[in-house]
Amino acid sequence: MSLKIRLRRMGAKKRPFYRIVAIDSRKARDGRFVEILGWYNPIEIPAKVKLHEEKIYQHLDNGAQVSDTVSSLFKQTGLIDKYQKTKKGEDVSDIELSETIKEKSKKKKKKTATAE
Repeated sequence: MSLKIRLRRMGAKKRPFYRIVAIDSRKARDGRFVEILGWYNPIEIPAKVKLHEEKIYQHLDNGAQVSDTVSSLFKQTGLIDKYQKTKKGEDVSDIELSETIKEKSKKKKKKTATAE
């Protein structure tokens, strides 16, 4: 069984809330999962993320693959750096994970000259 760490959509229509879960790679996005590893709320400004470090490290050590979006979240909170330093045996007691992330700015549409 190949595990993936990915997002599971929760929340109401047009009000997304995501759980970060460990799930079998063959299951559907919102299918049965193995374990909840944290959550991500993009609606709040700035967006909030809560991660359960020990559970995530355990799954990464067991070979779980991380989706692109979750990988981006891990990088922005600093979890990937902390994990890599832990694997090298370096001191990580001074590293704190960020609970908020910066959203990417949306591209503005170019206005075209209208013919009168």
